[in-house]
Amino acid sequence: MNLKIAVLPGDGIGPEISRQGVDVMTAVCERFGHNVSYEYAICGADAIDKVGDPFPEETFKTCMNADAVLFSAVGDPKFDNDPTAKVRPEQGLLAMRKKLGLFANIRPVETFDCLIHKSPLKDELVSGADFICIRELTGGMYFGEKYQDNDKAYDTNAYTRHEVERILEVAYKYAMQRRKHLTVVDKANVLASSRLWRQVAKEVALRYPEVETDYMFVDNAAMRMIQDPKFFDVMVTENTFGDILTDEGSCITGSMGLLPSASTGEHTPVFEPIHGSWPQAKGQNIANPLAQILSVAMLFEYFGLKEEGALVRKAVNASLDANVRTPEIQVEGGARYGTKEVGAWIVDYIKNA
Repeated sequence: MNLKIAVLPGDGIGPEISRQGVDVMTAVCERFGHNVSYEYAICGADAIDKVGDPFPEETFKTCMNADAVLFSAVGDPKFDNDPTAKVRPEQGLLAMRKKLGLFANIRPVETFDCLIHKSPLKDELVSGADFICIRELTGGMYFGEKYQDNDKAYDTNAYTRHEVERILEVAYKYAMQRRKHLTVVDKANVLASSRLWRQVAKEVALRYPEVETDYMFVDNAAMRMIQDPKFFDVMVTENTFGDILTDEGSCITGSMGLLPSASTGEHTPVFEPIHGSWPQAKGQNIANPLAQILSVAMLFEYFGLKEEGALVRKAVNASLDANVRTPEIQVEGGARYGTKEVGAWIVDYIKNA
């Protein structure tokens, strides 16, 4: 198979983890006889500094001409700490999602047996937790009409029937492939946009009688994720709620550095870790590359290359079992490994497996 990959390292720890993802992908493609080529492009704060635009037209063209995008992270404190900034790195991420029509964000939350002790939750709650959050990605407050002056500000949380229906269809298809249980998360007791979500969800549910569908307010869902994470199989929700809940889900696994994601829709799919740019760790060789590497596994699986994806997952599990881990998940007294060393170990495993 021939794969043309657009690589967007972005900001902060992005370039460091991006290199590990590319190296792993290259190793797998060599092992299975695939041809892979890479084209690099700028985004985020890096792109603002260079061309004044967090998602330049050239980057968009690179993404459109690729089979898939391997993205890392955007964000920089100099923008976070300046509320008057008119251009921000995160605008590049939103622009990428909108221009590529990436309306479905798939975020698996899966525990690793050897890391159960790293979760802040009790072992018996976490062990065996395995669910997917399907987050609508191009609607809601992040893209709605906005206004701000010195005394007033608002963000409009707007959704259309079409936007809600298409993300629900994605969620039901995932539920059909798993344990046939879908939880629709909203705030229908307060928000008009959520009442539309629930109305459409009840209509779509009739098309999938095999799936058990339940409805949950977002505050209850957040509590249930902590009290009983194994309750969930597939969760679907709107953009803002999904952003918050999936970060909460990362605590279940014990580290944000373990969760990959895929964003799919109308054009080129994007595969990325969920953890952000962590600028404080930039250049220190301590960032966990596993979420980026597991995003590579999701990329392979998206193209039907299940054996390739399985090898990546096997290599990641082997590295964890061998205590080849970055500091935030290393066992007490374990050897110290950095971003590069973890990536190199996994590449070597793939080449020799």
